[in-house]
Amino acid sequence: MIVEGERQKLVLMIQDEVYRIGREVLRNAFRHARAHQIEVEIRYDESQLRLRIRDDGTGMEPKVLKDSRRVGHWGLPGIRERAKAVGARLDFWSEAGAGTEVQLSIPAAIAYEKMRNRIRFRLFHKAGNHEQRS
Repeated sequence: MIVEGERQKLVLMIQDEVYRIGREVLRNAFRHARAHQIEVEIRYDESQLRLRIRDDGTGMEPKVLKDSRRVGHWGLPGIRERAKAVGARLDFWSEAGAGTEVQLSIPAAIAYEKMRNRIRFRLFHKAGNHEQRS
């Protein structure tokens, strides 16, 4: 596991969704891909939070990636729904026999608590200035 950048306090809902997405990706790597090695990278960047998980497992067939699911399985659709619900970008790279890489990227303004507070304060401050000008 690699953690890069200065750790940031996450918005609680974002923290929960990132955890659930990461857990499902790791579960898939163990259960379905039979991976021997898994790398997890968390990067706290000024512009975004990024979670990247790579494995050396069996990979996913192109049809599974295209359809976003295997018949009878709900993990991939659930991951995609969770990412979309929090305004994240989700990317998959995989080939049968070559492992899988999943990257979740969330803009800092959505993910980091202090960034959200700054934006709220700026909006409040601008609204306050606007009212004084009237």
